[in-house]
Amino acid sequence: MNPLNKIRAFKQSIWLDLLDREIMRSGKLQNLIDQDDLRGLTSNPAIFEKAISGSSDYDEDIIRLSKTEEDNAAIFFDMAISDIQKAADIFKPVYEKTNGTDGFVSLEVSPFLARDTDGTIEQARELWKRVNRKNVMIKIPGTQEGLIAIRECLREGININVTLLFGLPRYKEVTEAFMGGLEDRLKEGNPINNVSSVASFFLSRIDVMVDPMLKEKDAADLKGKTAIASAKMAYQIYLEMISGDRFKKLEEKGAQKQRVLYASTGAKDPSLSDVLYVESIIGNDTVNTLPLETIDAFRDHGKVAETLTAHVEDAGKTMEELSNKGIDIDKITQKLEDEGIEKFNKAYEQLLKSIHDKKRKKE
Repeated sequence: MNPLNKIRAFKQSIWLDLLDREIMRSGKLQNLIDQDDLRGLTSNPAIFEKAISGSSDYDEDIIRLSKTEEDNAAIFFDMAISDIQKAADIFKPVYEKTNGTDGFVSLEVSPFLARDTDGTIEQARELWKRVNRKNVMIKIPGTQEGLIAIRECLREGININVTLLFGLPRYKEVTEAFMGGLEDRLKEGNPINNVSSVASFFLSRIDVMVDPMLKEKDAADLKGKTAIASAKMAYQIYLEMISGDRFKKLEEKGAQKQRVLYASTGAKDPSLSDVLYVESIIGNDTVNTLPLETIDAFRDHGKVAETLTAHVEDAGKTMEELSNKGIDIDKITQKLEDEGIEKFNKAYEQLLKSIHDKKRKKE
C-alpha cells in the first residue's frame, strides 16, 4: 500500500484537481483509480483553459461546433459537458462501490455569474440536465449571491460542489444554505437521500497572502500555519453541524453529510513542504482534491496520520495571534474570494479567446 491508499483508513477521499482528454485517453486516470484509490475529480475554468489552449485535442471539435454555433461560450460548454460525461462514466464504478458517497466529477458554472444569483440557478439547472449523470456535481461559488443559488439548487435535487470558500463565517453560511435546501426539498415531499454536496475550502492561497504580512509584523513563526489553522477550524464547524439537532433530523430522512473538501492544496511556496496541505489535514469524512504533482509527491513521500483534529487548540491560538498582530483574517478571506473570482474570470476570458483564435486559424 502506498500513502495515498493508507489515507482511506482515516475515511478521507482523494480527488484529482485536473481534467483533460489526454489523462482519460491514455488510461492514466483509470490507473490512478486502480492504484491510488482516487475517488473523484474536479474541474474549473483555469483547468479547462489550460487543456484547450495548451493542446490540439479540442481543435477538431471547435471547428465542427463552430459550423452550427457562433457563441464561443456555447462551444466551450458543449466540449466541457462531453468531457465531464466521459470522466463521470470512468468514475461510475467508484460511485456504485461507495453507494454514492464518492465517484463524483465537478463542472463549474460560468465564473461570469459569480455575482448573479438568478443566472447561476438557471445555468446550474441547464448543466445538470445536459450532463445527465448522477455522479456529477455542479460547482457554484460560495459568494453572498451564490448562497441563495446553492439552497435553491439543492432543493431541486442538483448535486452541488460549493467552491471558492476561504473564510469561516462564509463557510458557516454555506452549512445553513445546505441544510435549508434539504429542508425545502423535504417540505415538498421529495427524497433527500440522493442529493450530494461538498463545501470546497481553499487553502494555499490563504498562506500566500498572509505569510508576507507575518514577515512584516515579525511573526515569521506563523508562516505556513494560517491555512491549516483555518482548515481545522472549518472542520470544527462541520462537526458542530453534523452533531446538531437540525442536521440529525435531516439525517433520519436519509440526508448525506456535506463533506468539507480541501482545495488549492498544492504548496505554492517552495520553502514549504510539497505535501504540507495533505499531511496536515487528514481526517474523517473529508475530501482533499490534489493537483497531479501533489498526488505524485504524496505517493512518494507522504506521511499518513489523523491530523485534522490534532492540536485544534493551537489552531485557535494561531487565529488569535493573527488578530493580535493586527491581521484581519475576515477582510483577507473576502479579498481572496474577490481575487478568486477575478482569476477564474481571466482564465475563462482566455479560454474563450483561445476558442476564437482556433476558429480563425481554420478559416
